Amino acid sequence: MAHRRRVEYTPGWDCHGLPIELKALEKSQGSDLGPVEIRKSARNLASNTVLKQMESFRSYGVMGDWDRRWTTMDAAFEIRQLRLFQQMVKKGLIYRKFKPVYWSPSSGTALAEAELEYRDDHISHAAWIRFPITEEWRKLPQFESLQKDVPGQLYAIIWTTTPWTLPANRAIAIEDNLEYCIVRYGDDALLVAKSRLDTLVSKIDAEGVQILGTFEGSQLTSLKYINRLRGKDAPLQPIIHADFVSADSGSGLVHLAPGHGFDDYEACRKLGIPVAAPIDDQGKFTSDAFPDSPELLQSAPSVNEGGGRNVLDLLKPHGDVLRVERYQHKYPYDWRTKKPVVIRATEQWFADVGSIKQEALAALNDVRFIPESGRKRLESFVQGRSEWCISRQRAWGVPIPSLYDEKGSAVMNDEVVEHIISVIQERGTQAWWSDAPDDEAWIPSSLRGNGKYRRGTDTMDVWFDSGSSWTMMPGRADIYLEGSDQHRGWFQSSLLTRIAAGTQADNNFEKGAPFKQLITHGFTLDQAGKKMSKSLGNIIEPQQVMDGTLLPPIKRKKGNAAPQGQPAYDAMGPDALRLWAASSDYTHDVAIGVPVLSAIHTALIKYRTMVKMLLGSVHESARTTPLTATDHIAILQLQDTMQEVGKAFDNYEFYKGFAALNKWVTNDLSAFYLEALKDRLYCGDGGGVIEPLLTGLLRMLTPVTPLLVEEAWDHRPEWMKADSSSSHPFHQLYNDPVIEPGRLTRDLTALRRDIPVLMSVHGGVKSCLELARGDKVVGSSLQSSVSIRVSDARIQKVLESYADELESMFVVSSVDINTDLPSEPAWSYTREFEVSGIKAAVVALPPKHDKCPRCWRYVAPKEDTLCGRCEDVVANQHVVN
Repeated sequence: MAHRRRVEYTPGWDCHGLPIELKALEKSQGSDLGPVEIRKSARNLASNTVLKQMESFRSYGVMGDWDRRWTTMDAAFEIRQLRLFQQMVKKGLIYRKFKPVYWSPSSGTALAEAELEYRDDHISHAAWIRFPITEEWRKLPQFESLQKDVPGQLYAIIWTTTPWTLPANRAIAIEDNLEYCIVRYGDDALLVAKSRLDTLVSKIDAEGVQILGTFEGSQLTSLKYINRLRGKDAPLQPIIHADFVSADSGSGLVHLAPGHGFDDYEACRKLGIPVAAPIDDQGKFTSDAFPDSPELLQSAPSVNEGGGRNVLDLLKPHGDVLRVERYQHKYPYDWRTKKPVVIRATEQWFADVGSIKQEALAALNDVRFIPESGRKRLESFVQGRSEWCISRQRAWGVPIPSLYDEKGSAVMNDEVVEHIISVIQERGTQAWWSDAPDDEAWIPSSLRGNGKYRRGTDTMDVWFDSGSSWTMMPGRADIYLEGSDQHRGWFQSSLLTRIAAGTQADNNFEKGAPFKQLITHGFTLDQAGKKMSKSLGNIIEPQQVMDGTLLPPIKRKKGNAAPQGQPAYDAMGPDALRLWAASSDYTHDVAIGVPVLSAIHTALIKYRTMVKMLLGSVHESARTTPLTATDHIAILQLQDTMQEVGKAFDNYEFYKGFAALNKWVTNDLSAFYLEALKDRLYCGDGGGVIEPLLTGLLRMLTPVTPLLVEEAWDHRPEWMKADSSSSHPFHQLYNDPVIEPGRLTRDLTALRRDIPVLMSVHGGVKSCLELARGDKVVGSSLQSSVSIRVSDARIQKVLESYADELESMFVVSSVDINTDLPSEPAWSYTREFEVSGIKAAVVALPPKHDKCPRCWRYVAPKEDTLCGRCEDVVANQHVVN
């Protein structure tokens, strides 16, 4: 906070993606829109939403260069994004592959990990299934001793939570070093891991099974089996080794469907086992799922809705379904539609993350994370990723600049991408969909005459859009701020695209992460601690906080009702919204509701009351009036608080700054200084340090409650408005002196050393007087004199050095230190306290003199007579008049 730095905030909006496209489709009311119409509708919706959100942000008191706002659907931004994509193509980081991805049947597109949410209450119908092993097993020497013991069929047993993937089964995995056994089951035999035999027996009610032989997994990889779902001419399928097979779950044998599982795919790819995924974009089985009678599987609405049951019904007549059970487990859902996804092999575009992973991780070394736990979270996501599926099967987005030949093979190289970008610069991305399919303007000259080419229809992952936003900055951003879910999303995509671009030999490019600091916040909860959601109806809109509709009606006197047609609520305004945000520990989930906002409202009223009091008490003459010890103490307390608040703000720990500010306002400013200053303001010279305290308070409030600060500045006294050297709090340097150093005449080092003693005694005096006030002996503290009883010479010396100011400091009529007490006072109260661990005491006694009718201090020589100070003031006023 010590240095002034100009902050340039140009607001930007992420406008592409599935949520807007789905809303655009909803508005079409069932009309069958093509890509061009979808894009027009989505752009219109996004444009209107940007304007509405912009007005909302401005109403919150957010300052920015709103006229220069940008969006990811701007033509200039789309070109920046395509240029970034082109750089990755040049480095060989972009490629197309047929492999499993998360697929959302409800959205009809591939999804990235960041677009998933996991539910722990998903119910699957898990099944124990047997696959017949071919009779060739009898010819293998390791099984020679079992021939006579197995008159029937040998089966491999698997367990799966997704029976709908069984038509895509292409192998069974075992672990070479696990121990397996073959057990007699009727005339047949079952192959299972020995560690899972008891579980299998209990599941299929097969008590009394006999172990015929045990084998290491490595002895089983020469076996072949048949998947009946592949039809009458089903080919033989292998049993293979896979490291991920566990002895602690299932049967110890794992059904592999390389088109529906990431681990399955990798295990099969190494051995050249083909990939199959016989479901379509809507999650329905294709005719390839069961070639003999496709209709038997295609009757299900989707694989997640009856598809698994249909598969099991095909296997039951063969006796291959040993058991079906309800199984609750964690499962991925589409975070937009809230419906389950599937893993499905499709042709998609990928970005190679593996080759830049270590550079990306190294770039995080000089990034500051708030909270620090965010570092491990982001690092773990980057470390666990090797590929990024960047293509989406939607219309609303930036097109992936690729051409396809007559065979459907993709053609993408630097020349193709450069040519496509040049056409987009001329015609815009909308033309990618609206131009005629045979428009050769999109085909580079080197390809013309070599067959027909068509434009692709895939769009880029919306995270690639937002991940390109760093291109709008000349260097690295000071701060990226978002929720904890963005470690999988925007934080990661920004880092990866930045590192990918940074591999280019560009001397003007600032290498490293796009952010210097990364701040992660939690999510908003209702007052009961539940996550806000539309389905629960517990969402609170910012406008509700500002207009006061969340708080109970304010108490109004009879005849002072709210104007007709207006709600009888106490509107809180944007300052309340900002103060709630500043007071919350955003590193965790944050609750909001009537109790929380009531406390915020109280704090805001306290600030407002305090500012009004200071504005009403400040006098121009105070600028030249000598300062007392109490004034010096108030300045030191202010400086300490400003330093603490400034440090908290510098560290983005606004809630700590809020707590420090409240403590100062309550304990130091209100209960100590202003209480001690009242006599001087009302009846003395009107001096003090009100103006510096006001300056410091406004500086601390400026980033949090700017409207209150602006209003206070508008209502400052005319003599302050006439002072051209007095700048607006928004323009002041936070650490500039609040008071001219030359006005501080005390030894501040010695005073700072004495403050703990004075504050301890002050607290003792107040506590003692509360005893008298509780017995209704005194009302005002001026109706007393106090005697300080201390045994420590150092403490006594400190108090004696301030003896002439203790009365005003403690707001009593007189103060004695270790003097003899009156023998029979009308009343007395004693309160013990400690000063730096040393015991002391305060004795409250009746005042020694009479009440001055002007200042109300009990220091007058007799009743209804002015005290000496007031006598002089009144006499001087007569002279002036």
